[in-house]
Amino acid sequence: MRSAGFLTDRQRRLAWMGFLLAAFQAPLAANLIDDASWLFAVVVAMVVATVILADDAQRRRPTAQAEAE
Repeated sequence: MRSAGFLTDRQRRLAWMGFLLAAFQAPLAANLIDDASWLFAVVVAMVVATVILADDAQRRRPTAQAEAE
């Protein structure tokens, strides 16, 4: 049995949507804007991706009950 992550299913879907939107917005903004403000979208996408990966890692860990058996 696997443990649940720290994100709910709804939060997980929103995190994926936020990641995809930020990842899409960054190169688009880089082409349209002269300054380096598009780097903020890259940083946001990386932070959200880190949260999703941490949630995946926690979901893949076996529960304490499964370890005891």
